[in-house]
Amino acid sequence: MKNLNKKKREVLLLEPNYHNKYPPIGLMKIATYHRKLGDNVTFYKGDLKKFILDQISIECIEKLQRIDDSINWSVEKKSITDRICFGKKTLLEKDYIVQSKNRPLIKDCLEYYRSYYIQGKYKQEPKWDRVCVTTLFTFYWNITIKTIEFSKYLVKDLNELKVGGIMASLLPREIEKETGIKPFKGLLDKPFTLDPSVNLIIDDLPLDYSIMDEIDYEYSNTSAYYTHMTRGCVNKCGFCAVPKIEPIFKEKVPALVKFNHIKKVYGDQQNLILMDNNVFASPKFDNIIKEIKKMGFKEGAVYIEPNQLQISIENLKKGLNDKAYIRKSYKLIHKILIRLKGKTAQNFYNILDKYSLMSSDTTTKGNLISCYPEIKDTYERMRSKKPMPRYVDFNQGTDCYFVTEEKMKLLSEIPINPLRIAFDDIKMKAPYVKAIELSAQYGIKRLSNYILYNYKDSPEDLYERLKINIDLCEKLDLHIYSFPMKYIPIYGEEAKKRDYVGPKWNKKFLGAIQAILNVNKGIVVPPNNNDGKGRSFFEKAFGENLTEFRELLYMPEPYIIYRKICEEKLDYTNKWREAFKNIESSELKKVKTMIENEDFRKSYPEIKNKKTLKLLKHYNIKRDDIEKYEYKETVNI
Repeated sequence: MKNLNKKKREVLLLEPNYHNKYPPIGLMKIATYHRKLGDNVTFYKGDLKKFILDQISIECIEKLQRIDDSINWSVEKKSITDRICFGKKTLLEKDYIVQSKNRPLIKDCLEYYRSYYIQGKYKQEPKWDRVCVTTLFTFYWNITIKTIEFSKYLVKDLNELKVGGIMASLLPREIEKETGIKPFKGLLDKPFTLDPSVNLIIDDLPLDYSIMDEIDYEYSNTSAYYTHMTRGCVNKCGFCAVPKIEPIFKEKVPALVKFNHIKKVYGDQQNLILMDNNVFASPKFDNIIKEIKKMGFKEGAVYIEPNQLQISIENLKKGLNDKAYIRKSYKLIHKILIRLKGKTAQNFYNILDKYSLMSSDTTTKGNLISCYPEIKDTYERMRSKKPMPRYVDFNQGTDCYFVTEEKMKLLSEIPINPLRIAFDDIKMKAPYVKAIELSAQYGIKRLSNYILYNYKDSPEDLYERLKINIDLCEKLDLHIYSFPMKYIPIYGEEAKKRDYVGPKWNKKFLGAIQAILNVNKGIVVPPNNNDGKGRSFFEKAFGENLTEFRELLYMPEPYIIYRKICEEKLDYTNKWREAFKNIESSELKKVKTMIENEDFRKSYPEIKNKKTLKLLKHYNIKRDDIEKYEYKETVNI
């Protein structure tokens, strides 16, 4: 499709620099959209000031090349960047620059770009015709707003600053009030959305996988097909954002054409990650499983990685995304170089050196294409061809209320790993247990479990749900990895931070749960039926029963995190228990309230009761105090 605007636009796609596991699917579709229109597309995630500095350095190099083309300025990129950013003069002192007849012009050029950067002149001369900013969770409010505000300096016309995604859909009024930019809400699932003259539905487009190779940030799972088989959800749960973002439940959306496009252009991917919100609710579930099988994801399917360098070189020849594939080709070549030995390594090195491919700054599209015929056989011989299992992951979780024996049987025909089933409320116990039993019946042994807490539940509810999983693992010989997920409101001011406290929770209890989860990176591991360590870990972490669990909720958080040290080496835990036990009944309610509200972090001069003071002293011990125990610098309690 030709660009109906007649002119190639410079389009910048930005993801705020928060930590996230999966790539920005919305921006990947927008990248495809703009490439179809013939626009130049750039993706960035990271420090925006570093991005600006890099862009200015590239412009400076282009200008210097015109001033004196006898010098390979790309080799000096770091020195040029240091000059622009820090004012370092080492570049101007190099012999070949000192001897250049154009040295005065070179000096002026460097001074101009240093001033351009330091004085922020780039803010008055924006480069980009359109900037698209994606948003994720509402509690990333601060970093997202900073990204939007910075983007104002990058775009020529503020009307072309486009903001969308999850947070934009949930807090549109708040974003507009804060930034003056009116965001898009929901999906880009209608034509003429970004350009009134372009009849393309962005949400139906395949993903542009190349943009992930433009940045240094590495997502957790890049070798995967990301797609949907359904859209929306039939439920309207009060804690969930899906009804707002995807209000219409679509029983089946086409995926095979997009899958084949990705495979052809970017190469086969190992896994299939489906972002459906309630796939079991679809009456077309059997068709969904059939389509997944057509994609090559049958039970027992294996994956052999294709020749990534060959794909990269072919896409460079097509001009698909030069920046991305230059970077990727360079990394792939040097990954192989490290593995080579002896004469083969020396020959490979010599070829790379001949084509100036030993440095990323001197690596060019033309040199990569010219070099490839000389290294392709070595690369093909050395690259990994090890067969690996393929997995299907309905990443957003499934709904136990829609599980049937027929659906579980169908699910067992694809390499589902893990099967994620939500257990958001203790009232779901019966259908949840039934779903787990059916999964065991059909040989689905690895499960992952989202467990919502801090909503309308109580701490005891959370404990009970976790214990149910431990019991099911032992009874049915399963592995259920539980992921407790703290509820945060999706609307209003409380959505902007992570410190919301549910009606049956308090600050101390939430802190205690987080401290417990920190020990195992947020996961509650299943028991190993061979050694029972999973149960023993759970009972140590959460208590053998509700009485022990409630005690843990009141325990000082450093004592939870450094459990062994505090129990065995410092004896702090026993002293804390004894102090708690000695609190007089008339004082107990008041003391518990102080602990629950974390008032112990403040001074308490009004308290005269020595037993209460002795207990509260434990809550002012910091992690550093525990870590210093071996230096005999422990706190006297």
